[in-house]
Amino acid sequence: MNVFAWPVRVYYEDTDLAGVVYHANYLRFMERARTEWLRSLGIDQSHFKDEYGLVFAVSAADMEFLLPARFDDALAVETRITRVGHVSIVFVQEIWCIGSDGRMLLTRGRVKVACLDSDTFKPAAMPHPLLEVIRSVC
Repeated sequence: MNVFAWPVRVYYEDTDLAGVVYHANYLRFMERARTEWLRSLGIDQSHFKDEYGLVFAVSAADMEFLLPARFDDALAVETRITRVGHVSIVFVQEIWCIGSDGRMLLTRGRVKVACLDSDTFKPAAMPHPLLEVIRSVC
């Protein structure tokens, strides 16, 4: 898959007492990038739920924190798919700081997202049209 990049600016509310991005916020930044990746493919998650009765949920996440991001940093969240199954997608996501002296890798994560029935929250197969769109960019 080509890499999908989504820009994020670090706001004061994203930081902790030490002035660095609180660790849980990196997951939020990654979530935004995955949502915007879907949107870039023409997939609206509200419409997906209404039409198919399905939602996406993170079922596993493995994070590696290398360097801290700080208030007002310009970040790029890069997203690529490593596996597409009938019920889940595995992403590798990296968060880079973009500065005047180049790019620095801050955080790397592997995130597995499962497709679930919106009523029962049990795993459910993704519709074929969705799988075709996702596999076309892998």
